[in-house]
Amino acid sequence: MQNYSQIIVESFIPEDRGNGLHGHIHIRPCPDQDPFLPEMFVQCSKNLSTEYPVGTKFSIKAKISSREGSRPFVYSSYKWHYDVV
Repeated sequence: MQNYSQIIVESFIPEDRGNGLHGHIHIRPCPDQDPFLPEMFVQCSKNLSTEYPVGTKFSIKAKISSREGSRPFVYSSYKWHYDVV
């Protein structure tokens, strides 16, 4: 799997609920992992946001992706293994 990196992410509750996000709890990269920025959202297994307390950190395999007309986001398959840090 080319272009994938092992990174640390965390669950959080966004302050700005009017930004088109779905769901209450989201996942973001932890700081100091450039180019994976904390401002980016992470598409990954829902278990990270539903099965653990807010603020839990995880190690995941991910890459930066984007869809036409959208800002870059972090992608990790929902099928892949993750570790609680």
